[in-house]
Amino acid sequence: MKDDVAALGRVITALRADVLCVQEAPRFLRWRHRRGRLAASGGMSVAAGRRLGGVAVLTGAGVRPLHAEGRLLTFFLGLEQRAIAIAVVERGGQRVAVGSVHLDLDAAARAHHARQALTLLEAVAARFRALPVLAGDVNERPGEPAWRLLAGRLNDCYPVSPRGDGLTFPARRPHARIDAIFAAPRLEVVSCGEAEADPRDLALATDHLPVLAELALPGGPADR
Repeated sequence: MKDDVAALGRVITALRADVLCVQEAPRFLRWRHRRGRLAASGGMSVAAGRRLGGVAVLTGAGVRPLHAEGRLLTFFLGLEQRAIAIAVVERGGQRVAVGSVHLDLDAAARAHHARQALTLLEAVAARFRALPVLAGDVNERPGEPAWRLLAGRLNDCYPVSPRGDGLTFPARRPHARIDAIFAAPRLEVVSCGEAEADPRDLALATDHLPVLAELALPGGPADR
């Protein structure tokens, strides 16, 4: 929320998301209020996320939150504290455990946290008999170690059903795909890629472009 906050709210509204995973969420002065204001700007609510780590999961009116937690990932001396926010949500009797992460710029920490985040998310998913979905800023490109780890256990949604060029960074002139959504193999990926929002707002709202995936639950309608 250091860029154009009004544009950010318009982008969130345009996404019409059932669940929104946020990275670099407010974590300092009045952080709860600022996260709540961000969610409300798009008609959503804060479902999960602690202060440290700067990640959060927001939910829309179409889903029912069942469980929320924020877990700190292993701290590496000299690096930023990382975390995962996890929310278990339900729609039409189907449950999904959604995790939001922001991996480190350091390669070793990034790979360690990717493995740890997956383990935490899968444990929560198993406990609630939910299907896991992990979304976030991976801070590396497809084919690199942490990305391979994530895509080895969950489906990288974009190659399965791509929309647009998939590039996410930097927002004004994107040339790299470093943000992604990874979903359980049982979830059908209807589409994944560019967000349906005003290009001017996308450039003003933040330094990364959002990734929008439509996932069809077994026996149910597609969720975003």
